[in-house]
Parts: sequence; C-alpha cells; structure tokens
Amino acid sequence: MISRMTVVSLALAALLPLSAQAQHAQHAKHEWTYAGATGPAKWGAIKSDYVTCKTGHQQSPIDIHTRTTTKADLDPIVFEYQPSPLKIIDNGHTVQVNYAPGSGMAIGGVRHELLQFHFHTPSEERINGKQYPLGLHLVHRNADNKLAVVALLFKLGKENPALTNIFNNLPKEADVEQTVEGVTIDTMQILPPTQGYYNFPGSLTTPPCSEEANWFVLKTPVDMSKAQLAQFHKLYKHNARPVQHLNGRVVKESK
Repeated sequence: MISRMTVVSLALAALLPLSAQAQHAQHAKHEWTYAGATGPAKWGAIKSDYVTCKTGHQQSPIDIHTRTTTKADLDPIVFEYQPSPLKIIDNGHTVQVNYAPGSGMAIGGVRHELLQFHFHTPSEERINGKQYPLGLHLVHRNADNKLAVVALLFKLGKENPALTNIFNNLPKEADVEQTVEGVTIDTMQILPPTQGYYNFPGSLTTPPCSEEANWFVLKTPVDMSKAQLAQFHKLYKHNARPVQHLNGRVVKESK
C-alpha cells in the first residue's frame, strides 16, 4: 500500500521536470529563435520591423580574415569600467548583465556608456574561419545615441575568475532581472591584457538587425574553463547568428 507521503513525494518529483519545461515554453513565446522556422534565415520575414536582417548590407557578425584587413594607427580603446552590482537576466535569447551607470569606454576622445553585456555560444565573430566556444558583447552608447560594441572571444583553458560570480549566479527563471545581493562584478578583470582590435561598421546581431553599430573585436582571446562553459550550456548551447557577407566593407586592424 502506498502511503500518503509517498504519493505527495511522487507528485512533487513529477513537477520538477515540468518546471524546466515551463521555462522552455516561456522561451518559446519569443517570436525569433536560433533554429527552425523562426531561426536566423527567417528573421527578415517574421515581421516588417526585421526586414533589415534580410536586406541589410552591413550585417554582423562577420568572419575576419587577417590577410585582408587594413592595418592602421587606430586610437586605443580606453576602458573605464567600474565594479557594478550584479543585475542579471535570462531574456530568452541569452544571459545579459545590465550595468550600473558610470562605466564606459573612450575612443578618439568620445566616451561611450556601458549599458549591458551578454554572451553567445559559440562566438558569433570568427577569425580566419575559427569560431570560439564563447563570445561576449559589451554594448555601449555615446551622447549622440550611436552604438559601439566591443566583442571578446573566449578559448578553453584556465578557469576565468572574472566569470565566476556571473556563472555561479545564472538566472533560474527567464525574463526576470535578478539583483544578486552582495555580489559585484568587475568587468575590467574580464578584458585581455593586450587590447588591439579589429574595427568595422556593422549591425545588431539580433532582430531588428539595425545597421547602427560600430564594432570593435578584441584580437586577444581570454581563457575560460570547460566547467565554466558547461555552466553556460545548461541554459544555452547555441545562440549565435551565422556570419554575414562583408559586402565590400573595410575591416581595420590596429597595429
């Protein structure tokens, strides 16, 4: 004879996988995805606001071929990131960290405020055809409302301490920003020691794919461990747009 306690325990156990399914169902409500009928090849047809995903001529990401870049005396990027409380959200497409005001970068004397950063796996940017396990996009906006995106590439290697506070506090539910009490992040610690970069005009890599972004892809990848990548893969295993045609754009490379 099955006891009342056993019945209750079985019922609770049955609900556990349903909670994960419910979260995936919540993700499924989003009108665009990374696969199938609402995947990247179809974004431009989902609605008129997304048509640039199909018709644009300066789309991102791209595959950067170093033999064809134009080497130039580009202004260095001056990073001015401050520690920030961890405000994190699973927005149904990626894990995003919303940054407190007061941090940013300057290039050529123009300051850009850091708004947020988010992750893509594998990396959206490629270098000579090579795709990395993870990419990070730091999204900035200047006083003229122009976007500047700094992309970092992660390679498998040592554990990255700068990612620990983020990946140990990944959201447990979608579409709800969580402020993690007592946890701060220091984005300066994520950056590579050398900060040469590739620069080109491009777009948002997600709908509406607006061609309004100035891209800075840092040349030096940084380490992350297999365990850290596995942590991220518990939420997302593939959320990267395929590379887009260059269409005559010049990719500049800092010397």
